[in-house]
Amino acid sequence: MNNIAEKVIKHKRFVLILFFIVIVISVMLSKLVSVNYDLMDYLPKDSKSTISLQVMNKEFTKLTPNARVLISDVSVTQSLEYKNKISDVDGVMEVTWLDDEANIYQPLESIDEKTHANWYKEQNSIFTLLIDDNKSDMAISEIKNIIGDKGEISGAIVDATSAKNSSGSESGKMMIYLIPIILIILLFTTSSWFEPVLFIVAIFVSIIINNGTNAFLGEISSITKTTSSVLQLAVSMDYSIFLLHRFAEFRKNGENVKDAMVSAMKKSFSSIFSSGLTTIIGFGALIIMRFKLGPDLGIVLSKGIIFSLLSVMLLLPVLTVYTYKLIDKTNHKSFLPSFDKFGKLSLRIGLPVIILISIIIIPSYMAQSKNDFMYGASVMGSASSSEISKTDKLFGKANNMVLLVPSGDVATQKNIYDDLMDLPYVTSVISYVGTIGPNIPQSIIPKEKLANLTNDNYSRMIIQVSTAEESEAAFKAVEEIRTLGQKYYSDKYYLAGGSVNVYDMKETVIHDNMLVTIVSILGIGLILMFTFKSLSLPLILLLTIESSVWINLVFPYFAGQKMAYIGFMIISSVQLGSTVDYAILLANRYIENRKHLFKKAAAVQTVSDTAGSILTSASILIMAGLIMGAISTNGVTGQLGTLIARGTFLSASMVLLFLPSSLMFLDKVIEKTTLNINFYKGE
Repeated sequence: MNNIAEKVIKHKRFVLILFFIVIVISVMLSKLVSVNYDLMDYLPKDSKSTISLQVMNKEFTKLTPNARVLISDVSVTQSLEYKNKISDVDGVMEVTWLDDEANIYQPLESIDEKTHANWYKEQNSIFTLLIDDNKSDMAISEIKNIIGDKGEISGAIVDATSAKNSSGSESGKMMIYLIPIILIILLFTTSSWFEPVLFIVAIFVSIIINNGTNAFLGEISSITKTTSSVLQLAVSMDYSIFLLHRFAEFRKNGENVKDAMVSAMKKSFSSIFSSGLTTIIGFGALIIMRFKLGPDLGIVLSKGIIFSLLSVMLLLPVLTVYTYKLIDKTNHKSFLPSFDKFGKLSLRIGLPVIILISIIIIPSYMAQSKNDFMYGASVMGSASSSEISKTDKLFGKANNMVLLVPSGDVATQKNIYDDLMDLPYVTSVISYVGTIGPNIPQSIIPKEKLANLTNDNYSRMIIQVSTAEESEAAFKAVEEIRTLGQKYYSDKYYLAGGSVNVYDMKETVIHDNMLVTIVSILGIGLILMFTFKSLSLPLILLLTIESSVWINLVFPYFAGQKMAYIGFMIISSVQLGSTVDYAILLANRYIENRKHLFKKAAAVQTVSDTAGSILTSASILIMAGLIMGAISTNGVTGQLGTLIARGTFLSASMVLLFLPSSLMFLDKVIEKTTLNINFYKGE
């Protein structure tokens, strides 16, 4: 690091020009990054539902219906007119109604009562639609114009389109609120009015570079886009503070500006690097998830921290050397109070806190895994919830799945069709054998009608189920329909649909959770072991932060709130990776103080020394979480923001109130299990 620091300062103009070029390129590249709003696209390629979708895409142009249109006060004839108008809308690939399941030109009384009621009753018609994802904006808008006040449109594609439109600019809105708040926090906790500007600029440059390099990924998820920049800004701010604090120390010791910065870069590198590395490991653990949202978020967050480290260690020194006179002119006294009394208070209540945590830690660990989880897109929020409730009130819930079975054996198709219709939650099955009949020759059927139902390889059955897309009843339906497919066709059938995707997603993320937790704990534990050269300190520090994670996740359980399982998984890594630095900082300072102080005095002094830094860092991350939770319309992102804010508060509280007394009580254990350490024994 010595040579690098000297060369950076020596060639500071070159460094500045280089970063300027990279920023320009990154801004251009960021425009090439597309955003994916569909969680189901992140299922593993080998999941049953993903394979089913691939086969359906190959065999049929039309997949699972994704919207419903309700039209009130219409006759059968008027319903057909509306159906034709909606069918002509660009982006509408398929419209299904009563006439697709029964002959409406016969007296309506002769149609099966259940079938009739599923599509038309009390002069209300319900249509199921398949809308092209790429044309959903214009298609939904035009459909609303067609139906006017007489109807409404709802469904997964409507919610996804609404979420896409509302969340597109949310990351920018969060930054607009967060940056002034960070500046205010830093103005009160630093010794210069200008230093916070340098902090923001250095990290903001790294965010621009990170967003630009996302172009090499092709696309990122909407959750990643909304959260990554905010988290990178909040988590990385510490690195800038560490460097400039060191710079100020060396200048006070009489070194000139350039030498002071070189010394600061050398001395702060190890602490900044180890701090960044633990965060990278925490975020990087998400990369091993089979559910591909984990790698998507993990890669972007991890490289964001890497770019933050590079920006702080290369760009910030150059900017500081160029602007040090402005820093000097804007110097002021720190507004942070003395934390001496707080240090004594921490030790005074330390034992009760340890007893309390010992009592609640196991129940917290057990309760946090018992939360009422949501796994699919339903947790992301519904912009049309009021419309859905009106549609559900008239026609009940509708959940569509598509079953592909081998074509040709009409008798077997008729048997599975009958078994499907016998299932209590199945309201309709649109298929060749059910709609047209097994005895009618295909040669007399219009080609466009036939193309939607069968081809040379497969017959297509559209199954409508009277359950919510994500519910125990829906999961039971998936299992029973798959059982029927296995019964008649072994492994030669394919089932797709929203509930099928969510079912497979649930199976995938539950499997991922334990693996991610183990990897993040082991990875950070190993770094702590090498950092401290200790066997006991990693366990103490990890227990401190993991306890706060478990307590954080207990709140939704006792509040009776549904929780996104994705958020549950992500917060475990993000909170550990983001806040373990507080524990590292305090433990490092305790060891330093313990070399010349008795353990109680060392613990008090340690809290006094570190409380300001920990509270500054925690305040920034808490505000980032609160802003994320308040602004995001995406249920997962909003909930994650709340978890980050509460989790950071709990981690900081545990580090300042639980950890100092724990270090003091385990003082002898730490000394015996740590290499090359000799604590003060007194004279």
